[in-house]
Amino acid sequence: LEVIERLRGFDMEGLTIDDVSIDETQSRITFLKVPNTPGISAKIFDALAENRIFVDMIVQSYFSSAQAHLSVTVPRTQYDTAMEVTRGLASQFSESSVIGKKHIAKISVSGIGLRSHTGMAITLFETLAQENINLEMLNTSEVRVNAVVDATESQQAIAAIRRAFATAKK
Repeated sequence: LEVIERLRGFDMEGLTIDDVSIDETQSRITFLKVPNTPGISAKIFDALAENRIFVDMIVQSYFSSAQAHLSVTVPRTQYDTAMEVTRGLASQFSESSVIGKKHIAKISVSGIGLRSHTGMAITLFETLAQENINLEMLNTSEVRVNAVVDATESQQAIAAIRRAFATAKK
């Protein structure tokens, strides 16, 4: 709470929050220990596209110089097919595996000035922490921050985030 109170004193000049929304129709697929070589991501996304699986968020992180982890969100209605496709691909790589979570929610904070206001990210992180909600996935752009949380905590998360950003909403 102390951090959020300090941030409320931040100069939010130039920060305008247009919307804080939630999408409770998503699932997460994570490819563990994918070979970190050119063309692997193209192969994965080609296979998903061939099966008409819509990918929303994409987050890649490096496990080692030889391997990476790749997480995507897909519509919950396509989760089973996406798991089947990605598990088939993982079997082609020696150490790769796939895990998934069928019930997640994506919370999006949209606005202007997000890139230059680090206090915005801190507010989001601290708000979720104060509610004891784990952030499972995150991606950003100049106009949007998307945060994935467990579906069972989605309503608590969206309410807290809306309260936290109420002063910056236009």
